Amino acid sequence: MSACGAEYGLISIDQALSLIQQRAQAGCVEIIDLNSALHRYLAESVYSNINLPMFSQSAVDGYAIHADDVIQADSTFALIGEIRAGQSAEFELKHGQAVRIFTGAQIPNGTTTIARQEIVKAVNSKFVDSERIDPKSEETKSITLTDNLKAHADIRDIGEEISVGQCLAEKGQQLTAGAIAALSMAGIQQVLVFQYPKVAVVITGDEVAETVEDFASGKIFDANAPLIQAWFKQRNHTVEIFHVADTELAVKTLLDDLSQNYQLILTTGGVSVGDYDFIRPVALDLGFEQIFWKVKQKPGKPMFFAELQKTDQTSCYLLGLPGNPAAVYVGMQIYTSTLLDALQGQASSLQWFSAELSHDLKADARERFLRMSVQFDQAKLKVQSLAKQQSHMLSNLMQANCLVRIPAGEQIEAGQIVQGIFI
Repeated sequence: MSACGAEYGLISIDQALSLIQQRAQAGCVEIIDLNSALHRYLAESVYSNINLPMFSQSAVDGYAIHADDVIQADSTFALIGEIRAGQSAEFELKHGQAVRIFTGAQIPNGTTTIARQEIVKAVNSKFVDSERIDPKSEETKSITLTDNLKAHADIRDIGEEISVGQCLAEKGQQLTAGAIAALSMAGIQQVLVFQYPKVAVVITGDEVAETVEDFASGKIFDANAPLIQAWFKQRNHTVEIFHVADTELAVKTLLDDLSQNYQLILTTGGVSVGDYDFIRPVALDLGFEQIFWKVKQKPGKPMFFAELQKTDQTSCYLLGLPGNPAAVYVGMQIYTSTLLDALQGQASSLQWFSAELSHDLKADARERFLRMSVQFDQAKLKVQSLAKQQSHMLSNLMQANCLVRIPAGEQIEAGQIVQGIFI
């Protein structure tokens, strides 16, 4: 019998991630409204059809002026009206003229600079519509500058941020709230994205309690279904949850049905070598091809990944996670995340950070994912391991904000640099 962690056939974490990225193929694409596209991946690059700003405008509340390049303090200009944001400037300023203008308002033709209102004096408080003002009238008011003023001050030029035809977002980019805002400002209302895979989650185990009374028969509350559902909800996705009894017929009937209607089946439990672990043998019997089984890691060694190629040339993927909730959590953060990205055209790796370990760690035969707390300390990112790391325990997730990857077979000393991901 081989030692734990040295079992024949185990693959490394990196090998498992690479196999997921190689085998998982993106599905179809769809056009959706931009306001529904949070966290989705673009299936094509997005280009601007407009300039931003769409017209030259004032960057401040003040006065649009037509003058020479250098304007001295005490210069006076005839005030001929007012332009608010949202109004069009349908006249042209002539030399020596000014118009009251507000932030974001379109500047009139002939504007050479903007005088912010803080450097202007001798202005009356009420103006009539500029179209009805006669600049030659004796009632025309004037403004005087209190500071020197340069040409082209506080003018936002047409297209200075974005020009027509400019690429706004690249294919494969994930749409964050900020990206959605930027696209919306450029007038984009719909985007082409990779379809989110239809996901079924199968919770195995006769030990799952549905009521407090079930504890009398030795059952336990289910943490896996709420964990997985919340994990997907955090990513703006929904999944369907199924519970199945620990019988070969029940597992076979359910997996056969789900494989015809879902792109991904995510299971918890039933993937080890116990008498009631039916997920793997049933999947193989249904025609799934095993891509890997068992990863040299802790927790979550008996992980199973398989693909069913269907007659319509599409595939159903099955990712079988162990049943212990901490192993499920690691599997979601590391492997499910990678698989979902791959099914949406993303082949990028996980984003690992580097941090200094605050204490010693004993060696282990398997590579480990430990739940830790990460924080800045004197401008350094440092991680601290938490107690109760066993795979059936979850209470330390109240404090954990990262998973740290600890190499196999190494005694880790305090101060050594380790790799982790934020959770």
